[in-house]
Amino acid sequence: MAGADTACVPARAGTILGVTRSPAPSFRLQRAEPWLRLSVPTLLGLFLVTLGVCGYFQIGNSRRDALAGAASEIEIVATLAALALGGAGDSASAETRLAALARSLPAGALPNGRMLLIASAAGEILAAHPPASLGPRLLSEILGEAQPLTLFGDRAGVMAIRLGNDAPALATVRGLPGSQGQIAVVHLTERLLSDWRMRTLSEVSLLSAAVFVIIGLGGAYWLQASHARAADDVCDKVKRRIDSALSRGRCGLWDWDIARGRIYWSDSMYEMLGYERRDEFLSFGEVNGLVHCEDGDLYSLADRLASSKASVIDHDFRIRSASGTWVWLRARAELMRDSDDAGQHLVGISVDITDQRALAEYTAQADARLRDAVDAISEAFVLWDADNRLVLCNSKFQTLHDLSPELVVPGKDYAAVMEGSQPSVVRHRLVSGNSGTVGARTFEAELGDGRWLQINERRTKDGGYVSVGTDITALKRHEQKLVDSERQLIATVTDLKKSRQTLELQTQQLADLAERYLEQKAQAESANRSKSEFLANMSHELRTPLNAILGFAEVMQGGMFGALGSEKYTEYCRDIRSSGQYLLSVINDILDMSRIEAGRVRLAKRQISVEVALDKALKLVGERARSKALELSVDALPGATVPADERALQQILVNLLDNAVKFTPQGGRIAVRTRFAGDAINIYVEDSGIGIPRDALGKLGRPFEQVETEFSKTHKGSGLGLAIARSLSELHGGGLRIRSLPGLGTVVMVHLPRHAAIGTPERVETVH
Repeated sequence: MAGADTACVPARAGTILGVTRSPAPSFRLQRAEPWLRLSVPTLLGLFLVTLGVCGYFQIGNSRRDALAGAASEIEIVATLAALALGGAGDSASAETRLAALARSLPAGALPNGRMLLIASAAGEILAAHPPASLGPRLLSEILGEAQPLTLFGDRAGVMAIRLGNDAPALATVRGLPGSQGQIAVVHLTERLLSDWRMRTLSEVSLLSAAVFVIIGLGGAYWLQASHARAADDVCDKVKRRIDSALSRGRCGLWDWDIARGRIYWSDSMYEMLGYERRDEFLSFGEVNGLVHCEDGDLYSLADRLASSKASVIDHDFRIRSASGTWVWLRARAELMRDSDDAGQHLVGISVDITDQRALAEYTAQADARLRDAVDAISEAFVLWDADNRLVLCNSKFQTLHDLSPELVVPGKDYAAVMEGSQPSVVRHRLVSGNSGTVGARTFEAELGDGRWLQINERRTKDGGYVSVGTDITALKRHEQKLVDSERQLIATVTDLKKSRQTLELQTQQLADLAERYLEQKAQAESANRSKSEFLANMSHELRTPLNAILGFAEVMQGGMFGALGSEKYTEYCRDIRSSGQYLLSVINDILDMSRIEAGRVRLAKRQISVEVALDKALKLVGERARSKALELSVDALPGATVPADERALQQILVNLLDNAVKFTPQGGRIAVRTRFAGDAINIYVEDSGIGIPRDALGKLGRPFEQVETEFSKTHKGSGLGLAIARSLSELHGGGLRIRSLPGLGTVVMVHLPRHAAIGTPERVETVH
């Protein structure tokens, strides 16, 4: 039976049941088996009693040896300390002498719990090592009043005492030479015996473990000896059957010991995953590391089992094989309590379902592709089974019949689906019959909302039918439109024939009108040039007598050849002169405008200082501005120059400033600013005058036009000032812009380029 006992030690090594067949015992052992069953427990009991008695005496001797050794050490340390302190000088303090003494003693002379105390001749403690041990200030308070140590000192030797706090200790006292005091060595018994207690605890633990092991071995021996033979037979049968079933079925058994965190795999599990058995059990972490992270882990499963939320497991997961591929397993297990160790075990079986999962995934992908393809077609598609229940439909069918999502669930009856659809068909029209196919037909149907469907129905092999509906509403409407268009086309052709003659006549008339337009355009351009030349000639002719009138009026007003006689004559001469000057300015404006329009202006460009040009223009209008108490402010750019004709630039500035002074009321404000704008200079003339309405801004800058307001009607002028300024600005390659609001004032900006060719005068043709 001993062979049976040893054979069953590697439990679960050969099979999931953990039993193996032991070699058959010899005949002599079988005869001696009853005596062995009686003798082995008896011998084990005697051995345990002997072991306990020996342990008791050994522990007592060990304690006495520990106390005796400590007493000898205390006596030696006290003697050495007294000699060392007696040889030291008196100049050092007690603390310094004691610290030097502690450093000079050999290693291990002052273990934990041993104290050195220096007391004076009167018994007062002067120093202590370690310093934390310094409590009471008198040696007698520590050692006790009635202790022989305090009375006899060196002669008392080493004694077991109780300290002032009633703690047991070993102590001795040595006197210092020359009545310098005493030194006491105290060692707490509790600290002294700590090593002894640890050794005793270890020995007791070993003895206890040995006792438990021996008792367990005896019990196991007794049980195994009685059941070994029957277990061997069962083990052989179960092993053969289980191993055959596991190897044929591509599955494996496993046992998870939850309390110990270890998992047992059968040989078929290793074979299925391609691993080799290296140990009897696998750790919890090793198996969890093989499980795919997306399929859960053993920690969550352990939590569920621990919280009693689950006792039966049916779970599919992936596990990594030895080749690195993922193998799909279906694990079915049940939580069981092991009667041997009272622990919980999750015992189950794992089946390789990799092929089934691949097939299911392929089927799901094919089904998803089919559904996507059906949903992607533009026609309404629906499939019914043999019992007129819905199998599949696309979103087009659902939208076309206005079905809610609850009605298009697979398995719904045809009547229930159609009852929830939009109003029924109003009119049918058969397009074709069976066309050689049994159960097939095609027809057109008009729905209640006016839409038309072309429906094709076919029977399936399982007795159901598939229906495809195409929305032909647009085709029907287009067909109706074609019929209407045909009727309209016939009527239109008739009208076109009638209109053809009219169009031919109109074409001839348009050709005549175009020819006349070209002739009149040439005449207008010629008349415009003649007008400009006439105005230029007439202005020149008018200036000659007008200069004579102005000269004579000035002579008469000044009385160069004597007084006129009456004051009225002087007033008349002043009026003649004023009117002549006004007429001369109008004629000059007309002459300048005519020359510009006729393209006779020649610009002699040179670099002109903008600041100087502004000063000259302001001097010409300064007197009139002061007479109206206008505030003039100038913000010029020092050193800024532009390539321009000096006379033309002066005329631009004077015209703008003259308009600002003319239309700004008494006490108003006029501001002139110059700013760089890239490769150009902008000159701003801003006034606080009457302003210009928005609808009148487009007229400004046109020759001979003025903005008619109540204020402007009191001022005379040719209306050419802004037109001349704009034209001259454009001749310089720039431009003129106006911004104004009625009642707030006007801002005129002159834009002049800073870089242009200068030198000989050039003739600039005006572009109209």
